[in-house]
Amino acid sequence: MKNKKAGSPDTFLIIFSLIVLVAVFTWIIPSGEFEKNIVNGKEVIVPGSYHKVESNPQGVFDVLTAPVKGIVKAALIIGFVLIVGGAFSVFQKTGAITAGISAVVKAHEKHRTVRIFLIPIFMTLFSLGGAIFGMSEEVIPFILIFVPMALMLGYDSITGVAIPFVGAGVGFAGAFLNPFTVGIAQGIAGLPLFSGLPYRILIWFTVTAVAIFFVMRYAAKIKAKPELSPVYHADKEKHSVLDRNKIDSFESLDLSHKLVLLTFLAGLLILVIGVLKYGWYIEEISGLFLAMGVAVGVLGKLKTNEITGAFVSGAKDLVATALIIGLARAILVIAEDGKIIGTVLFYLSEPVKDFHPVISAQVMFVVQTAINFFVPSGSGQAALTMPVMAPLSDLVGVSRQTAVLAFQLGDGFTNLIIPTSAVTMGILTLAKIPWPVWAKWILPLQIILFLLGLLMLIPPFFIGW
Repeated sequence: MKNKKAGSPDTFLIIFSLIVLVAVFTWIIPSGEFEKNIVNGKEVIVPGSYHKVESNPQGVFDVLTAPVKGIVKAALIIGFVLIVGGAFSVFQKTGAITAGISAVVKAHEKHRTVRIFLIPIFMTLFSLGGAIFGMSEEVIPFILIFVPMALMLGYDSITGVAIPFVGAGVGFAGAFLNPFTVGIAQGIAGLPLFSGLPYRILIWFTVTAVAIFFVMRYAAKIKAKPELSPVYHADKEKHSVLDRNKIDSFESLDLSHKLVLLTFLAGLLILVIGVLKYGWYIEEISGLFLAMGVAVGVLGKLKTNEITGAFVSGAKDLVATALIIGLARAILVIAEDGKIIGTVLFYLSEPVKDFHPVISAQVMFVVQTAINFFVPSGSGQAALTMPVMAPLSDLVGVSRQTAVLAFQLGDGFTNLIIPTSAVTMGILTLAKIPWPVWAKWILPLQIILFLLGLLMLIPPFFIGW
């Protein structure tokens, strides 16, 4: 039975409605642009160069072609998702995922310590991934592990998504070493790379602790009373394909499973080294997962046709996820082609000048939060907004370090909810959680994080940070 309880509109309909809405905005909001320069290989805008340009309102034909353009623009991440889906299908066919989950479930049932610390440990690890190397798209593969694991532990799909996604998301927002947000923003602002570390670590610790408490409190509630889950009926269908008998009969990992799991862990270690030391991005990470898929298939003693068959089947299962990612990117295609993003940035940044430095910093945070709807890319938003916000902060008495902090918090927190984020929508589609259901669930945490963001922008003024 489908999950009719939530009465949620179809995700494709929601995204297409947003494409239409942004197209309507292009008829209302004047077109405007900033001049741009290339700095360190990044296209950044020139402060004070905003000017109106000839309007380019988007019509019916533009709306209809936007999805195809969005798929082209998001081709890298779509290819990544399909390859990851194929690799994980091979991984799953080896039986190692089921064996690994069985081991965790058994330990969870036998040991109180595991029950207490399982969620905090995993969320902290993912948060560190977000804080150190900007873990974002890399979360997608873990949804295929943590959703079934959460279900077998007596939680729900939302918990399974929240552990990796919320963990990495708050780490990304409160990052202290993220090269894609803190690094780029500080470079544009003329600050020493990764300076201001002690206060950033305090922020990371605070937001991570709040997120862990929020998820643990929810997970405990669902564990006690599963029918309270907003995805309860949909999860019953997922439970039907999970084999509890395999877990009950599980005794220990065999050699083949151990080799497969060790290969997977080694692959993750290589991923971290590649991102941090060699600047890997989606192409290289995709190649790594492709190699991992072949390696685990061989170590799992699968035949050649079993490996290729599983790979194709896994990629096929993620076609809907790939389409959602393309549609989410199409919203931004309409905004870019309609030439309204520059205007939105210009008029949102103007009010920053009119307040006390503390309030100005908080207004910057609000502005960055609003802009993130249109530019959900951390590095893209840094390149777009920091050339404006950095000199503007000098005029209003806000330190450039604080302006960078306002950017990273405004960019990071709402990544967990905005429907224009290809990663967010891809993850939810993969987990089969409707966006309205997720948005309603995470809204209280968003409000808490937003208030925390406002509060954390007060001390820098008084301590001269």
